[in-house]
Amino acid sequence: MSYIRGYDSETLRELVDTTECARRLEEIEAQRSLPAMLERVWLLKVLDRLDDALALSEETVRQARMAGTRKDVLRARVLHATILQYRGAHAAADQELATCADEAEGQRWASIAAFAHQHRGKNAFDAGEFEQAKESFKRALFLRRETGAEDRDLETVLLAIETVERHRVEAPVAS
Repeated sequence: MSYIRGYDSETLRELVDTTECARRLEEIEAQRSLPAMLERVWLLKVLDRLDDALALSEETVRQARMAGTRKDVLRARVLHATILQYRGAHAAADQELATCADEAEGQRWASIAAFAHQHRGKNAFDAGEFEQAKESFKRALFLRRETGAEDRDLETVLLAIETVERHRVEAPVAS
């Protein structure tokens, strides 16, 4: 079940029902499987419990390294980077996301690479780096098309590109 109801066209952040997310978090709080931990990190993030999300995301990356696949590690690292982004650590998030995207592309894991590029774009957007955001979103779009992604996934990236373009036009030009 997806808890995402859409995306804010100004911030590109997920729009969620916080009551539903809190209920789900309570439901899976004691579960220790990697998928449950990843879900809990995401739920904590969208509920703005960033300190808890950061601690759990670090634990999730460690667990993925010990007991998961390389794909699991990449997914956990991308999620960890999104927590850094939400906490305002844009440079650290960008470095982690770029590394994850490069590794995924090197392994020809296009869907994971697209996931990393899309989040790299969101991080760059938050940091006001609109050119980087646009490039990351375009790469995510290319990879999603290459993998035959569903229309809603393509629309999410297209919305992000449109939002970046709008902000680039509105942003004052440095002289």
